[in-house]
Amino acid sequence: MFEHYCRDHPDYREQVLPESVTARVSVEKASTLGWAQYVGRRGHTIGMETFGASAPLKELQKKFGFTPENIVAEAKHQIAAAR
Repeated sequence: MFEHYCRDHPDYREQVLPESVTARVSVEKASTLGWAQYVGRRGHTIGMETFGASAPLKELQKKFGFTPENIVAEAKHQIAAAR
């Protein structure tokens, strides 16, 4: 019941992620499917768009943009674009 309320109640959604906040970045170490509804048209998703990649973890993190440097750079880009 609470989960349904949190997900579907407009007042709760507005408290958690206000529409006025347009600088948005999602980071998902899996598929980005579904994140567009949270980041919006101007936001950016960092995640895997393909399946079956195989390499050492650090190489995969770099390839898919999961490095702290890339995440921070994208966040800064989003903030600058929102101004």
